[in-house]
Amino acid sequence: MNKVILVGRLARDPELRTTGSGKSVATFSLAVDRRYKAEGQPTADFFNVVAWGKPAETICQYLGKGRQIAMTGRLQTRDYKAQDGTKRYATEVVLEEFDFIGSKNDSPTPADAGGLNSLDLGDDFSLMADDDEPPF
Repeated sequence: MNKVILVGRLARDPELRTTGSGKSVATFSLAVDRRYKAEGQPTADFFNVVAWGKPAETICQYLGKGRQIAMTGRLQTRDYKAQDGTKRYATEVVLEEFDFIGSKNDSPTPADAGGLNSLDLGDDFSLMADDDEPPF
């Protein structure tokens, strides 16, 4: 199974392009706050995300830097040839579904718990208590 679930904020405005066959593709970076802070400072992981078709167009139309989303997708690694001719690899999340979280006027704040609590995680998931004890 290859399933990625992320809740975070766009680290930059999404970029929309069109392929030679006319299909829309958007790329953006998603900053996801870590649960634990490094030396008292908030820490985030940054994920490169690719969206195709109508979702790509919707994201570019309605989302910008700092907006929060919940998304599911799959992890993908691809190779490409760099300008110097060397073979390089890129790992990215291919978006499958997403939901807007928060309002358009929300200012980016670290670990916005209100947005996470408003996310319907379904019956199979529950939010973990925010403590320092391991869950076992």
